[in-house]
Amino acid sequence: MLSVVIPALDAAPALRALLPALAGAPVDEVVVVDGGSADDTAAAAREGGAVVVSAPRGRGPQLVVGARAARGDALLFLHADTVPQAGWRAAVSSFLAAPDNGERAGYFRLRFDDDHPGARRVERLAAWRAGALGLPYGDQGLLVPRRLYERVGGFRPLPLMEDVDLVRRLGRRRLVALPAAVVTSAARYRRDGWWLRPARNQACLALYALGVPPRWLRRLYG
Repeated sequence: MLSVVIPALDAAPALRALLPALAGAPVDEVVVVDGGSADDTAAAAREGGAVVVSAPRGRGPQLVVGARAARGDALLFLHADTVPQAGWRAAVSSFLAAPDNGERAGYFRLRFDDDHPGARRVERLAAWRAGALGLPYGDQGLLVPRRLYERVGGFRPLPLMEDVDLVRRLGRRRLVALPAAVVTSAARYRRDGWWLRPARNQACLALYALGVPPRWLRRLYG
């Protein structure tokens, strides 16, 4: 059984675009974790057939709650503004059917909903970072068998870097690039710029690697 877990905050429009794309096999359940939205996020989730649970605001705490609420023996973590593209169903089904699927986690290729040349540059950087360093970010989606998820300790309720924290514990050798892409929102990049936003992200990653607590990085992240 495959459960999709989606942390959401004021994400009603995004969910109305995402949830229809998840309907049908191989997805058995969608859990939307509302972090205290002021819009109709919960209503949009229920309209799309999702189970809705509440959690303290923040992707880390929301993902912790969502994983506990999900019933699946495989978990696909997606951001609300990230939509799987053509071929993702076959890629997920093949991954789950593999004999060693309980020992690996999968992630998708990253694409942005923007034609700016900077988008292609950041996509290439993401592909290199995920493949060479074993650091796919949460906006690439993460597919993890529950037994592996629980063995490494699952998500932690961090205010930032919850995705990096988990994939570091999974380790590069257990991370597999799935042969499909997801398209995610480029809103932050359009707001901050295609040079400044990646620079901020890399600065946060570097400081986190040096031991700076995630709560201190929130202001820099923006």
